[in-house]
Amino acid sequence: MAQQTILLSPSRRPFAGLYSGNVRAVVARGLMALKTNNWAVFVSGFVEPVLFLAAMGIGLGPLIGAVAGPGGAEMSYGAYIAPALLAVSAMNGAIYDSTNNVFFKLRFSKLYQNMLYTSLGPLDVAIGEIYLALQRGFLYATGFMIVMSSMGLVTTPWALLMIPASVLVAFGFAALGMGIASFMKRFQHLDWVNFALLPMFLFSATLYPLSVYPEGIQLFIQAMPLWHGVELMRSLSVGYFTTAMLGHVAYYVVMIVVGVVLTTARLRKLFLT
Repeated sequence: MAQQTILLSPSRRPFAGLYSGNVRAVVARGLMALKTNNWAVFVSGFVEPVLFLAAMGIGLGPLIGAVAGPGGAEMSYGAYIAPALLAVSAMNGAIYDSTNNVFFKLRFSKLYQNMLYTSLGPLDVAIGEIYLALQRGFLYATGFMIVMSSMGLVTTPWALLMIPASVLVAFGFAALGMGIASFMKRFQHLDWVNFALLPMFLFSATLYPLSVYPEGIQLFIQAMPLWHGVELMRSLSVGYFTTAMLGHVAYYVVMIVVGVVLTTARLRKLFLT
């Protein structure tokens, strides 16, 4: 008997109403639009952590001296805060694209509404926009890694793993950030993002150890996403591997899944119902 090939029509594909398999169209459009962007705005999220590294690592570092890093090994203060600021850099790049840019496309240019009038589904749009935010986070992280190397703060080849780790951090923040942006209706709501990011930056063990806080506050900090990125980066920077790192990775995997599902559901509700 001749073998028969059964082709599913687009309407019978799994998740046909959500996904058309054309994410590249969303990405291509985003890359074309990037050419007309203000590059000063693009690099702003990268410059801030670099300035903190220069001010705190070079300026304050000699006064503090050596500090205890992962596993108790002593390291310079600059080497201690640099991996944390790398996580901050990845977060900034992803959050900017997934909130500010998405908000404008969603509420003013009506870009997503026009996209969903075509064969694209909400999952195509969600994955495409998150990928664009991921690119920014990757560029910020790579640039910051080059700065770290030029300052002599990269002491082991294991530190190169901080680049894929930074992509994971950016992915988590981008996915969840786009879902949150879908609830915003006014420009003033974007201030809430900065209101949430600043405490995370200051208190997620970026500039000093978690142990300086009372136990109750430590538990609250450990629930924040940036803390997991900071701990993951800091351990990779010296090649100190523990099972706790799996927990940090799992935290971001959950963020990614929740963010993609939330974003897809929100786009579907806003434009397809």
